[in-house]
Amino acid sequence: MTAAGGASAVLVAGAVGLLVSLLGTPMLIAALHVRGIGQHIREDGPSGHRDKAGTPTMGGIAIIGAGTVGYAVAHAGRLQIFTLRGIVAVATISLAAAIGFVDDYLKVRRRRSLGLNARAKAGALLALAVGFAVVSVEVLGVSTRLSFVRFDSPGWQLGAVGWVVFAALAILGSTNAVNLTDGLDGLAAGSAAFAFMGFTVIGFFQLRHLEVYRNPYPDSLDEAVLAAAFIGACAGFLWWNAAPAKIFMGDTGSLGLGAAIAVLALLENVDLLLPIVGGLFVLETLSVIVQVGSFKLFHRRVFRMAPIHHHFELLGWPETTVIVRFWILAGAFTALAVGVFYTAYLASGRV
Repeated sequence: MTAAGGASAVLVAGAVGLLVSLLGTPMLIAALHVRGIGQHIREDGPSGHRDKAGTPTMGGIAIIGAGTVGYAVAHAGRLQIFTLRGIVAVATISLAAAIGFVDDYLKVRRRRSLGLNARAKAGALLALAVGFAVVSVEVLGVSTRLSFVRFDSPGWQLGAVGWVVFAALAILGSTNAVNLTDGLDGLAAGSAAFAFMGFTVIGFFQLRHLEVYRNPYPDSLDEAVLAAAFIGACAGFLWWNAAPAKIFMGDTGSLGLGAAIAVLALLENVDLLLPIVGGLFVLETLSVIVQVGSFKLFHRRVFRMAPIHHHFELLGWPETTVIVRFWILAGAFTALAVGVFYTAYLASGRV
């Protein structure tokens, strides 16, 4: 396929993902209203969030659905062919979203902010993560070398078992990190869109420079198409999820998006770039770890509330200010990741 053909597939995926999400989300909002499916707010959260109780949740259905449709439509005609890697990625993302859906459903049914118990949720995600990792090694032929920007950088050989463990931990970490970040209107969706922008650029760049990257055509293009579809899906959802949100993504969305971010990093063979692309999600997770650790060890809190976006709310920052500033951080982390990726390409000596 020519570069123009590949670019067309990427653009179609993004455009369709955007339109389906933009038009489908209000229909989902109406359906959820009819069924009385609304968010239950945790009692120990910021007091300003209590008026959000009853806002429809499970909006992740629209995001994951739109992303999947965008990905599928981009394969119409001769734009792009389906790859086994792409199909496995979509299946993994959808199953992670399904776990989140069960969690959201139980919250609504029980009329409280707690759904699946921690063990059940972690166990289901772990089984999914290990399943994806095993299939990646045994069926998809993903390199088991630990990679930063390409297969030989740094190129540490983990072996099949080591890579499966690493990949499973990456998926668990990513899903939980996005889940923790999903606490303000539009914060997780906007931040995830930036991450998908990074993976779209990386996947398409790999396609254009096959002599440098082991990730082969058409896999690299299919990964770029999938990432672009989720940029559109997040953007369309954000139209309705921006403050004041008319719908929340719920765990359906946060677990699905978290899985998508990790899966793309693993399949594009930029494993160690994941913490940079998702730098904001890492900061949110670290704030919780620091808060819990400090309280257990010293009986003192470092932040007024964790995750850290709530800390700034309690300092008096308006919610929209926190969201926009955190989006800026997310964009900066993505730009840094793409810059590191391109710098490594220049250093490869194949320019």
